[in-house]
Amino acid sequence: MTLRVVRTVGSLRRRLAYHAIREATLTTARREDFRIVQLSIQRTHIHLLVEADNKAALAAGMQGFQISAAKHLNAAISKGKPGPRRRGTVFPDRYHAEIITSPRQARHALRYVMVNWRKHQEDQVAPMSGWTIDWFSSAATFPGWAEYGVEAFLWRSTETYDPLIVYQPRTWLLKEGWKKAGEISCRAVPSAAVT
Repeated sequence: MTLRVVRTVGSLRRRLAYHAIREATLTTARREDFRIVQLSIQRTHIHLLVEADNKAALAAGMQGFQISAAKHLNAAISKGKPGPRRRGTVFPDRYHAEIITSPRQARHALRYVMVNWRKHQEDQVAPMSGWTIDWFSSAATFPGWAEYGVEAFLWRSTETYDPLIVYQPRTWLLKEGWKKAGEISCRAVPSAAVT
């Protein structure tokens, strides 16, 4: 899934926006029929890998996430500013969805979402240039990085870091199937052709 935000929201890669989106992941985590598996926050958009029990669960889950994220982002943008709280559109379009049907496609999707910051060259800007993984994503929760070897969850965050709330996948493709298509390196740069 890809969700774009309106220009007036500003960059999503800042602390207040991160916490607003994290609150939306908490709201969404209460659902049993819809699960966010991976998520990355870019300046103008959000990438999500989700699992849903059916089309209705997908639509309701995405709607719930968008409403919660918009509410929290509007509040975050308004924080400390004089005048009325920001209201209005945050996500101007309906989300773009792509159904994953093969191990190769699952591997590409996982890689694309978790290392998308490298495609946008965020890894070349301080302080992010010193990061191994993107802390504006759920990459820290991914146990399958090639760099881990046999030690899962090698990278530790700071004590003040609150991770995005995501589920471990339940579907075979996102849990195990992607491994048939090869490893995923945290240093990979996704191709612009893969979405």
